[in-house]
Amino acid sequence: MISGTTELIAHLGVPTGSFRAPLIYNPWFEANAIDARVFPMGCEAEDYAALLPLLFRLRNIRGALVTMPHKVATVGLLDEMSPAVRISGACNAVRRDRAGRLVGDMFDGEGFVRAMRHKGRIIAGSTALIVGCGGVGSAIAAALAAAGVAELGLYDTRPQVAEALAGRLRRHYPQLSLSQGSTNPAGWATVVNATPLGMNQGDPMPVDVSRIDPSAFVGEVVMKQTTTPFIAAARQRGCVTQVGIDMLFEQIPAYLEFFGFPAATATELRTVSGMVDQP
Repeated sequence: MISGTTELIAHLGVPTGSFRAPLIYNPWFEANAIDARVFPMGCEAEDYAALLPLLFRLRNIRGALVTMPHKVATVGLLDEMSPAVRISGACNAVRRDRAGRLVGDMFDGEGFVRAMRHKGRIIAGSTALIVGCGGVGSAIAAALAAAGVAELGLYDTRPQVAEALAGRLRRHYPQLSLSQGSTNPAGWATVVNATPLGMNQGDPMPVDVSRIDPSAFVGEVVMKQTTTPFIAAARQRGCVTQVGIDMLFEQIPAYLEFFGFPAATATELRTVSGMVDQP
């Protein structure tokens, strides 16, 4: 039931038809008797800079989830931001603090790291190759660096994008070993596909899967299909894998903490939403 006391969490982006957040958050709020709801709000890019500050003048707004195409534009509208936002150049969560300032964070990478830990992987002191250094790849790089990874390999089809990410990482994590320019997955403890490859039938593999160590952990960010050809091939190599939806469910508890709600687990969220499979 939505009433006059219900707190609003705006889900900002276009198109809204594919939004999954309301199907996960709202059943959890209802199951825990929390008077809050996520509302999809389809804001066009040209209207976004005017909308966001006004939206946070509402008395009953608790926060905002930000998705494409607004993650990058949000950064310039914030008063305060986390290191993850500074490194990735994107933001997917906004709240207003007691002083009325807009505070932003980025949880794509946090969700990826939490999912890795849920599967028993030790990140501190390990190595990781990230293919794709856009918003989500940068966020994963920032989260892995924060978790203590010793070495990161960065690759993007636009070399300047990978180099720029490396520069931002060096400023925040000067002890981190970095390399750029190679998609060779051999020898890396973790291999991440942070590109759109796998969304469409016939897409090439992001790396040569035959060169991935069978002991490696292989992660995917594509959510259009649960088991992409890349994940299927990695499983045939014997690798432990992580699909895109795992990252989604593990980042939602981080969002809830950011907005000041009670703690939740990915398992609880899967159960109340009916999305219980963990491929």
